[in-house]
Amino acid sequence: MENFKVIIVEDVKLELKGTEQIFRTEIPEAEVIGTAQNESEVWKLFRIAEPDLLLLDLGLGGSTTIGVEICRQVRTRYPQCHVLIFTGEILNERLWVEVLKAGADGIILKTGELLTRDDVMLVMKGRKLVFNQPILEKIVARFKKSVMAESLKRDALISYDIDEYDERFLRHLALGYTKEMIAQLRGMPFGTKSLEKRQVDLINRLFPEGERTGVNATRLAVRALQLHILDLENLEADED
Repeated sequence: MENFKVIIVEDVKLELKGTEQIFRTEIPEAEVIGTAQNESEVWKLFRIAEPDLLLLDLGLGGSTTIGVEICRQVRTRYPQCHVLIFTGEILNERLWVEVLKAGADGIILKTGELLTRDDVMLVMKGRKLVFNQPILEKIVARFKKSVMAESLKRDALISYDIDEYDERFLRHLALGYTKEMIAQLRGMPFGTKSLEKRQVDLINRLFPEGERTGVNATRLAVRALQLHILDLENLEADED
């Protein structure tokens, strides 16, 4: 592969030294044309020479949002420049999503195998979504969990004969809506009295015969969560 230019953004000097060493010893095609410790230094370097790759740490000066914004601006202003995230934010999954939305080509967590020649070369060859093993393990774990949750919900909907309006009703009860509020939702063709009857019917379907007495809306919503009819991580209200 042809030689390419790299700017490294890292605000911890010891980590910067280690990253530069990786490029010198393992990726001879890479020419590190500059290093930056903050946002202003990044743009100064870009004005001097546009790199082919920006290796970007997210936590700069204690702020994680700066790294995301740098990524977003680079993808807008320098679309030919690849952006590979190299971060110690190993638990902040929301931040990973934000920087991927901002246009990052991949994320390498500062744990496990760290940064490798293969990671960098994949990005330079145009591969999207380049991750190292630690983040891949987390992604796969989330994928498995999501698939299982969807499977359990699908089975529960069939087992308890839950239709679209049952699910909407239960979901909004779980979110704290009253029956009067649910009746006002767009596309909900039932009044309060009809919803009261639906609640009684759902209680009969979801609870054994000896446990139906005294069940209120809150207990019904909890039961729907226990039976996987509702997913606690995906409780969102419909648009009014």
